[in-house]
Amino acid sequence: MATTSTLHQAVALLAVMLVCLAPVTPASAQPWPGCPDKCGNISISYPFGIGAGCARDRDFQLECDGNTPHFNYLDDREKKLVSLSIADGEVRVFVDAGSNCHDDRFKAISGHYRTPDYGHSIAYRFSTARNRLVVLGCPVLGYLVDADDNYVTGCTSTCRRSQSQEEPTRNVPDQQELPPTEPVFRHLDSTKCQYVFVAEDKWINTTYSYRAFINRTNDFTVPVVLDWAIRNAGNCDIAVRNRTDYACRSAHSECFNASDGQGYRCRCSKGYEGNPYLDGGCKGSSSERSKDSFEQNGGVLLQQQMRSYGGTSGGAGGFKIFSKEELEKATNSFAADRVLGRGGYGIVYKGVLEDNMVVAIKKSKMIEEAQTKEFAKEMCILSQINHKNVVKLLGCCLEVEVPMLVYEFVSNGTLDHYIHGGTLNTVISLDSRLRIAAESAEALSYMHSSASPPILHGDVKTANILLDDKLTAKVSDFGTSKLVPNDEFEIATLVQGTCGYLDPEYLMTCQLTDKSDVYSFGVVLLELLTRKKALYFGGSEEDRSLVSCFMTAVRDGRHEELIDSQVRNEMTEEVLQEITHLVMRCVSMSGEERPMMKEVAEKLEMLRRYQLHPWDKGDANPEEKQSLLDMEQRNVDQKFRHHHDYDPENPACRS
Repeated sequence: MATTSTLHQAVALLAVMLVCLAPVTPASAQPWPGCPDKCGNISISYPFGIGAGCARDRDFQLECDGNTPHFNYLDDREKKLVSLSIADGEVRVFVDAGSNCHDDRFKAISGHYRTPDYGHSIAYRFSTARNRLVVLGCPVLGYLVDADDNYVTGCTSTCRRSQSQEEPTRNVPDQQELPPTEPVFRHLDSTKCQYVFVAEDKWINTTYSYRAFINRTNDFTVPVVLDWAIRNAGNCDIAVRNRTDYACRSAHSECFNASDGQGYRCRCSKGYEGNPYLDGGCKGSSSERSKDSFEQNGGVLLQQQMRSYGGTSGGAGGFKIFSKEELEKATNSFAADRVLGRGGYGIVYKGVLEDNMVVAIKKSKMIEEAQTKEFAKEMCILSQINHKNVVKLLGCCLEVEVPMLVYEFVSNGTLDHYIHGGTLNTVISLDSRLRIAAESAEALSYMHSSASPPILHGDVKTANILLDDKLTAKVSDFGTSKLVPNDEFEIATLVQGTCGYLDPEYLMTCQLTDKSDVYSFGVVLLELLTRKKALYFGGSEEDRSLVSCFMTAVRDGRHEELIDSQVRNEMTEEVLQEITHLVMRCVSMSGEERPMMKEVAEKLEMLRRYQLHPWDKGDANPEEKQSLLDMEQRNVDQKFRHHHDYDPENPACRS
């Protein structure tokens, strides 16, 4: 009488024993920079990687033995690993079919008893859409159990002795989620070997033949499709909170939740293709866009810099790398009615982002090669600047030949328009002028003295000082400024700037220093006091420079004639003397004779307070009190006499 033996065998069909890679689409076949891109003829795409530091984490780390990649922590390295899809989140592998063979007395003579290590990974799941559970031989009870030995699904084959060649039942789980499982079978009777395995449905329909397999007594492999995902976070909403570990690294990628339980995957945004798990991995498919621009403009380096500050493309301090399409949409394809201003540098547009935030978008005409090389570093540092009198840099777009910069929108236009754009009868109080000057000086002082590294503006002028709805001054256009190396105080560069504001020492030496900004600010201060342009063409040839004209007037003791009537009516004699002396120090031919911006800012605020309350010195600190008490006529004629024969404007300069 035959006895029935029941064998519970855990068959190793788990993903960690299975995975390998095969050629993928060219767009997404991108490894981590500096890591192997192939094992044999199989391409390796991140988050997978060969060797330490080349994969996202242990779940995706591979080693390459000969021409076959495998997970580096597995003992069994004989699995044939055939394909990987970044876009579909699938891997296709060949694994051994679980088997149990016996002799005529039903004594087990061979079989697979390998039990997988459940401490490995949760990254992989059997694809419920692409696989079927098969039992082969009869009679057999085969089923799937999860890691806790709970029944998930199964199927049975039965046969009479005379019908042992009949094909057993095959069961297809109805799109049921299959957590990490073990196929198990119960041997009832008849065929010499019984098998239970999960296999790819396509293979079953095209390659598998019951009659060819029913009497097999040897081992064989079957293909299995596995779904993979980033499963250390439950979903996208949770994952995005931890920016340092967020897997969707490309600026043009988006997150979507896994369909087979916890976790998420990444894909390139519409209009882009490539590998969303890499910095700069998603590249625009539009024919209008150079696919190399992002990298050439330092996009990958900028993303890495931002990540080091604890952000990504949504970045540190709110800084973001925008796509070209986003900015085109924000400006109605850079429509003419969105233009805020034009200049030799390019055009500034008003834009409205998808969240209805209003921004200013600077579209420059050109950029130096040296600036391109330093662009990523400069953008990352400038994105950290948060000062009430500095226009906030919100982001940039790198998918164009010359990067575009995105700033906060400041509603009341430029100081240049405020001074010169209206009618000369428009009243601008002295207090407003001193306050605007003090706020602008404070912004420059902060950049010179408090930023790390120090930042030189290089193009200080009234057109680069904006006013908000409360007429608060905000210095703009630091996006084309210069970062000062740690051990230097000046930068050698091609002369750039605006005629009328250029430091004469800078013109002669090509050395940009913090005192160059002081000179330019002195011209701005003169414009505020006189309501005359830095260069104007209403007088004689020698009077076209405001600085030269003012110096000559000071020498001749008639500088009050150049001061705007509104200022003359409000300003006390002491304040006029002090501010004249301050202006002349700022526009001195020698940079060494110019004050630091910090001193300028403090002096202007002190003068503003004195102008408002010249009788009240009780609140002044000792230094301010002493300075206020010591105000007297200064001999500026004698001190600056050496200036009057010098025209600080280069005749070859073009505005």
